[in-house]
Amino acid sequence: MKKILFSVMLLVVMLANQVVVAAADLEVNTPAISAIKGSMQARHAQLASHYASGAIGLTKDGLIAVRDANAVPLKERAGLNGVVAAENADRAKLYQEIATANGHPEWQAEIQNTFASRWIDKAQGGWWVQGASGWTKK
Repeated sequence: MKKILFSVMLLVVMLANQVVVAAADLEVNTPAISAIKGSMQARHAQLASHYASGAIGLTKDGLIAVRDANAVPLKERAGLNGVVAAENADRAKLYQEIATANGHPEWQAEIQNTFASRWIDKAQGGWWVQGASGWTKK
């Protein structure tokens, strides 16, 4: 009986998460969201070559990470770390703002997971992405 009850509860939680993602308007736009997207778009030019070289990759949690610091000259590593930190701060703010604009700040984690999947799916060939089993080159 306990196993059945646990299975039913697990199914309800899984379905609830799917409903949240389905119900969220991921394309919602506010001045704050536009500003964050603009900042991220401007920064992408600084990141693109690092994606291509394998120095950075897309993480399974919707952020980016320095994957191979040795792919970057030593004198440029601190700068790259700063750009990665700024990108991740904007990504966190974006997920929060989208959840808030939907009237459900508690949806932030589900929205972040959805974006993580989308960005990994849309990653260019040759970029590194993180999955459940670690880093893979797309």
